[in-house]
Amino acid sequence: MSSDTVHAAPRLNARALKHMAASVTVPRYDRARLRHGIVHLGIGAFFRAHGALYTEDVIDPAAPDWGIVGASLRKPDQRDRLAPQDGLYVALERGGGPVSARIVGNLRQVLVAPEDPAALLARITAADTRIVSLTVTEKGYCHDPATGALQQDHADIRYDLAHPEQPRTAVGFLVAALAARRRAGLAPFTPLSCDNLPHNGRLLHGLLVQFAALSDDALSAWIARDVPCPATMVDRIVPAATEADLTDAEAATGLHDAAPVSHEPFRQWVIEDRFVDGQRPPWQRAGAELVTDVAPYETMKLRLLNGAHSALAYLGFLGGCETIGEAIADQGLRGLVARLWREEIIPVLPAPPGVDLGAYTDQLMARFANPAVRHRTWQIAMDGSQKLPQRLLDTVRERRAAGLAYPCLALVVAAWMRYVGGLDEQGRAIDVRDPLAAELQGALRSAGEDAGARVRAMLGFTAVFGADLGDDPAFVAAVSAAYRDLLRLGALRAAAALAR
Repeated sequence: MSSDTVHAAPRLNARALKHMAASVTVPRYDRARLRHGIVHLGIGAFFRAHGALYTEDVIDPAAPDWGIVGASLRKPDQRDRLAPQDGLYVALERGGGPVSARIVGNLRQVLVAPEDPAALLARITAADTRIVSLTVTEKGYCHDPATGALQQDHADIRYDLAHPEQPRTAVGFLVAALAARRRAGLAPFTPLSCDNLPHNGRLLHGLLVQFAALSDDALSAWIARDVPCPATMVDRIVPAATEADLTDAEAATGLHDAAPVSHEPFRQWVIEDRFVDGQRPPWQRAGAELVTDVAPYETMKLRLLNGAHSALAYLGFLGGCETIGEAIADQGLRGLVARLWREEIIPVLPAPPGVDLGAYTDQLMARFANPAVRHRTWQIAMDGSQKLPQRLLDTVRERRAAGLAYPCLALVVAAWMRYVGGLDEQGRAIDVRDPLAAELQGALRSAGEDAGARVRAMLGFTAVFGADLGDDPAFVAAVSAAYRDLLRLGALRAAAALAR
């Protein structure tokens, strides 16, 4: 989506709210009285269509609290789109009927960390900031996906340790702000990961403790003891914004919005109810589930939704499908996903309390097929080296331990290997976005054209496959056979051969 398109309509801004058509939902509180309570790192489309909407729904007009300061850790794009419209944006819900629109008002400011890291640190350190939430994607945690350990040799982590007053990473900002709060005698804030990572709260807590220990043992011990990091499970399909979203937002409001978000009707947020001094918005009033153990919900979503998304992304992209909707419309891919769920994932997946996993996957199939949500396979395929361990490989390990086969999972792993090679089935270049892309492609080139050698080269990346899978002859054989099937049949026919 380009934000440079010239529009005749006036720009969305705070003054326009009082003149909005009755068909558009607008904030029901006085934005001038809204107080800050949350800083969110990674102010992308997902958070603005998920966590920000849950928060918007529970702001009390009589005492408006829990306003949000967003922060970009890399680029000014979002700030440049949102600042001219007073932080307002349109959220478009796309279901089976007409598109519905609402204007979201709780985003009070967007900061750009590289431009002024001190301003972001000051905002996080301030006493009225009670929660710092994150959607920085898997790679934003600077950790080893296979072990969960902090990558101490990561260039940005090294920089943050040397320059704590101007960090670059989410971990660096959080630890620097917690240190400042501790020095000032303030209670800590609650760091809240909203990324698709297994045990995301425990992972984030461990990274903060490890990072702090590299320079200050006392600070590390304080974080370990006094800073809770609740686990969460987030779920809503939010595709990247397109020109159609700009057009639909303008049609609904009569105003140009440079930063609309589009989302499906479904949403789910499961949160471990463990916050500093109990300070959090009453998200349960908007349908969030506050629980003592998020793990069963998180594992269910990562393996069933995200695992199937990865299957459709890699196989679908290789087979020429631009979107998840197109991929799930292919009978072979649809049958493969159904078998993947029914025969390989669900038999080794404990269900959360009261959840029917068969009904859950039926609902997922309907969500994937929603024609109004154009979720690109290329977008989902990003950062696969960071995603495979929790989405696919943990299930592989459990099936190996039980002596069970995993042909569908092996095919998806092989499809990822084919995808990161950088050429599709027609020999066209793929724009591979992955923090290990250069290393992965270098290993493939060194392996030559032999399928088995290419698979073994990929399995040598212990950051992805751990120390166990690459040395397991059965896993090597299964993925090598699947890779050869991809070369011989192509992605769609190879999927159809396994579909049931």
